[in-house]
Amino acid sequence: MAITQAMCTSFKKELLEAKHKFTTSSGHTFKLALYTNGASLNGDTATYTTSNEVSSTNTNYGAGGQALAILSSPTMPASTGTTAFVGFADEVFSSVTLTARGAMIYNSTTAGGTNTTNAVAILDFGADKSATSGDFTVVFPAANASNAIIRLATPS
Repeated sequence: MAITQAMCTSFKKELLEAKHKFTTSSGHTFKLALYTNGASLNGDTATYTTSNEVSSTNTNYGAGGQALAILSSPTMPASTGTTAFVGFADEVFSSVTLTARGAMIYNSTTAGGTNTTNAVAILDFGADKSATSGDFTVVFPAANASNAIIRLATPS
């Protein structure tokens, strides 16, 4: 089992199908779910899975993770030069006891009465990270053309 950081291939295809809207007024909800070191997640992951998600039993972690806040200032999504990007506010899982090796960003929007669980990106923390009766914070990189967690750029 391994978690490999990647932008999900299915997400790239779904962008061209207009299935993901990252504007703050779009009504789309993107979530961050945490996973143990037993998870097998990579660029081929297409949908949210409960397999090896951090336990929600006696941990104060809710199954499915938490909704992410899309940064709205400056206007997101944004672009600089030939790169378009979107950023998220740091995500705090409050008063939890858990150990996570990585995470998945996924779109949990209800479309046509059906909840989607389309994977966007897999995050590898590089090692197990823990919180004991405290806050577990996932810090996202600066929302700019060089660092944003989601960037689309023209190859140089």
